Amino acid sequence: MLWEEKDELIILNVPTEFSFTQNLRYLMRSTNECMFHIYDNKVRKAIPIDEYTALVEIRELDDYSLIIEFLGDTRPKSKATRERVVAYIIEWFDLKTELKVFYEVAKNDALLKQATIEFMGLRIMGIPDLFEAMVWGILGQQINLAYAYTLKRRLVEKFGRSVKFEGQQYWVFPTPSDIAKLALEDLVDLKMTVKKCEYLIEVASLIDMGLLNKKMLLDTNDLKEAEKVLTKIRGIGPWTANYVLMRCLRFPSAFPIDDVGLHNAIKHVTGSEQKPLRDEIQKLSIPWKGWEAYATFYLWRLLY
Repeated sequence: MLWEEKDELIILNVPTEFSFTQNLRYLMRSTNECMFHIYDNKVRKAIPIDEYTALVEIRELDDYSLIIEFLGDTRPKSKATRERVVAYIIEWFDLKTELKVFYEVAKNDALLKQATIEFMGLRIMGIPDLFEAMVWGILGQQINLAYAYTLKRRLVEKFGRSVKFEGQQYWVFPTPSDIAKLALEDLVDLKMTVKKCEYLIEVASLIDMGLLNKKMLLDTNDLKEAEKVLTKIRGIGPWTANYVLMRCLRFPSAFPIDDVGLHNAIKHVTGSEQKPLRDEIQKLSIPWKGWEAYATFYLWRLLY
């Protein structure tokens, strides 16, 4: 992905099949989001690079490029660190994925056609940090989306760190070491189930001890193998595993087939009053092979 520095700004080229507007609209789906702030068609986010925190503002320059500006005194002096910030943004917006083939598939697919016309240029907005992705997956289990955002805010504001700019706090997600050292009673104020608290601490401990990381999962180079690694962890079932593989590891075939939102989206498109059976979804998804993650994300977008 090409980018260049002009004065103290970074100009980042984007693919043809990319809409900054569509992605901002997706990011704005909850008013209770605590990991970034959006206003005037710009998004501001604190990006952690090891112990350093860069606060960036991202806005559109034109249809082909974005402007990245470091706010306050957070511009890294090291070019290597600035490169890592840009790499994070590229991964966050999934800018390396070529969507032409997906759109060709969707053009002739009864389920996907409407969603891709309506949200053309939308990317799977990622969660580059493995721990954050796994925690978000755990928090979202068996509760509605609104309450999941509330739990995330409580966790982040209690155990994360932040930078302040123009009176606004920008939060960084807690690290695995922040959570691994906690006892269950430390999480009582979050008001989540005891099981979820246990899962958070166990996942944090695995990552903190180096027993689980992104490289390990990516090195499997196989969706089913990576899924097996994740589902061996207590509290991580197939849905959570595929959610993480989709949003963090970028496996294009990741497919949370049992997701209620996916079922509701299919009902919405087909006009059916019945929840689709697993066998039906497997048949409907045959044309999506290799694009199951994007197909799921676009169908979700019809509802959320």
